[in-house]
Amino acid sequence: QVQLVESGGGLVQPGGSLNLSCAVSRSIFSFNVMGWYRQAPGKQRELVASITSVGIENYAESVKGRFAISRDNAKTTVYLQMGGLNAEDTAVYYCFYGRWGPDYWAQGTQVTVSS
Repeated sequence: QVQLVESGGGLVQPGGSLNLSCAVSRSIFSFNVMGWYRQAPGKQRELVASITSVGIENYAESVKGRFAISRDNAKTTVYLQMGGLNAEDTAVYYCFYGRWGPDYWAQGTQVTVSS
């Protein structure tokens, strides 16, 4: 099974920035997509951002212009730069890897935006 390890969560002040990273143990799909979903208590799970192995990026409307996703040259690590954070960004962020969607998941990391 593919293993994913993510890091970078934590506590940040409103308006601050935080970077997440996620590494996949091995890539088994020639075409693949990686990214993050997030979920907060009482709210629906939502796709935050994703990027395919050919560089196509997708963002939730709520984070466009604030978040940026990228991958390393080997396409085994994905990065999420989060800026202009607000309370609505508070959630557990789950990195995923898959062919057309989230087939494999990382452990999740808590992002808390609070003053």
